[in-house]
Amino acid sequence: MSSRETFHIEILGPESGMDGEDAVRQRVSVRVGSLEGATERALGLFARARAPQRGGGPAEAVRVIDGAGTEVFFRSRFDEPA
Repeated sequence: MSSRETFHIEILGPESGMDGEDAVRQRVSVRVGSLEGATERALGLFARARAPQRGGGPAEAVRVIDGAGTEVFFRSRFDEPA
């Protein structure tokens, strides 16, 4: 049996909450064998969330949080190559 870990992927919008928290547009929990698997899934979701939408602007960033609540990956739209 392989060791699998739970990661939480959050797609963030451009607006922030009243208390300075990032505005989470979408949350997905995944069970994968490594951080690399969670990162691949996060980047795929981020690419889809950045596609033109009828309502609202595109996603601004994506982050991956491990089961302990520690942010282990973050990428914003400004980090991506042109």
